[in-house]
Amino acid sequence: QGEYAQVLRMLGNGRCEAMRIDGTKRLCHIRGKMHKKVWIAAGDIVLVGLRDYQDDKADVILKYMPDEARLLKAYGGLPENTRLNEGIANLDEEDENAADDYIEFEDEDIDKI
Repeated sequence: QGEYAQVLRMLGNGRCEAMRIDGTKRLCHIRGKMHKKVWIAAGDIVLVGLRDYQDDKADVILKYMPDEARLLKAYGGLPENTRLNEGIANLDEEDENAADDYIEFEDEDIDKI
């Protein structure tokens, strides 16, 4: 059975940490078919498949596009307080170091490339 979850952070090697709708965190594995083809980032809403034999792990089956995630929220599939990633890098106000992950090029730098 599938469950909605929101990606908290990417861990590399096709893995991520996601928060399920019931508030529990899971280590999720991105299926090989999606890996490299579907770009998943923190804040994305995904469908995860739970493993019967490993309760703490799950598999990412599907990524919802921003408009699909908005529909899910509108129809009550996601909690009201879910902050959707609108397809842009949303830097949280409380995390001032988040901006350090992005490199800004000045116009003259681009000419050198």
